Amino acid sequence: MLYILWFLFIGLIVGLIAKAIHPGKEPGGMIATIVIGIAGSLIGGMINWLLFQGSFGPAGIIMSIIGGVIFCWAYGKYNLSKYIPLGDVEETEDE
Repeated sequence: MLYILWFLFIGLIVGLIAKAIHPGKEPGGMIATIVIGIAGSLIGGMINWLLFQGSFGPAGIIMSIIGGVIFCWAYGKYNLSKYIPLGDVEETEDE
C-alpha cells in the first residue's frame, strides 16, 4: 500500500516539474499531473531501453522528467485531448 502512495507522490512531483519546464498549456488538476508523471516515467523508461538496450521498466527521476516533457509536447502537438481527456472538456453548442 505504501508503494502505491509513493508511486503517486513521485508521479505528482515529476508531473509538476515537467509542466513547469514545458512552455504552453497543459491539462490541469492533480490527477492530470500524476498521469503526466506516470506517462513520463514510462516514456523515459522506453527511451532508456532504446538507448542502453537494458530491460524495460519505469525510469528514474531525470528520465521521467524528460519523458513527461515529451508527453506534454505530444499532448499539445497532436491534440491528444480527443483520446486522453485529462483537462476540462469544453462543451460546444449546436445551433
